[in-house]
Amino acid sequence: MNVKETLLETLAGSDGEYISGAMLAEKIGVSRNAVWKAVKSLETEGYSIEAVTSKGYRLSAENNRLSEKLIQPFLKTEDFGKKIVILEETDSTNNYAKEIASSGALHGTVVIADSQSSGKGRLGRSFVSPKGKGLYMSVVVRPDFDIQTASMITSATACAVAVAVEKLCRSEVNIKWVNDLYMNGRKICGILTEASLGMEMKSIDYAVIGIGINVRSAGGGFSRELRVSATSVEDETGLRINRNRLCAEVLNSLEKYLSGIESRNYIREYRNREILTGNTITANVDGSTVIAFAEGIDDNANLVIKLPDGTIRHLSSGEANLCRVIE
Repeated sequence: MNVKETLLETLAGSDGEYISGAMLAEKIGVSRNAVWKAVKSLETEGYSIEAVTSKGYRLSAENNRLSEKLIQPFLKTEDFGKKIVILEETDSTNNYAKEIASSGALHGTVVIADSQSSGKGRLGRSFVSPKGKGLYMSVVVRPDFDIQTASMITSATACAVAVAVEKLCRSEVNIKWVNDLYMNGRKICGILTEASLGMEMKSIDYAVIGIGINVRSAGGGFSRELRVSATSVEDETGLRINRNRLCAEVLNSLEKYLSGIESRNYIREYRNREILTGNTITANVDGSTVIAFAEGIDDNANLVIKLPDGTIRHLSSGEANLCRVIE
């Protein structure tokens, strides 16, 4: 590593404590002037570094620059995040991740972008991804479980991300079946899982889990219409969460939840967080929009609904789309 990389890694691992210029110079093996120059160079790249006389340097809590060096100190995973690709901008992190997955990218490889020009949501919708405001990431997974279990990846991911967000902001996060996370009745996160089947169509070759979290206040980044239904963690809590720390917490939580997906133990938590159960809803069933009552979530994370004629249906993400909650 060069001076800048070593300096950044050292500051990232200091847990917010100041490190004197002399200590940094000794650790890196350069002069204090070289440390100062490296700090200035990092600042020109967008890193926010505080310098206080007689105390030294530390990364500012306001730092918003995405960096593998700032993610790694918080990782507690075996596979997830061991390979991280960070992009200034891409059309979609899912598209990029699928491309490298088809070329052999390892299980747990992560693609992160500061912004997306064509972020992807379910059913062909777009996911608005303004620069510097969200955590837009995709994780390549190569599961060793069957296709039926693989269909539960999105719901398990929803629980994992909810736990990660709550850990940093201490505010309740709910799930709107099947893939949206909500705070105070508005959406903060969307999840999109795309999979490639094996040659015999009985197993998953790989899956790409796309996660988009609105972290910082979007301001003018959202249209007036979108602001009615969408919000951000900062807007709901007043906290400016560090995106690097949040990324690490998401990966820590996601690896844990996916490793236990076959036990379905997470379903109880999913049910506790899910906000549609017990409400009259509109749902798309067999190509038609119907009014129904949300009975609950079954053991495969399907939404159980009762139609007006009393018929019970179990809706999976592949056969139906929840449209809206009737107020």
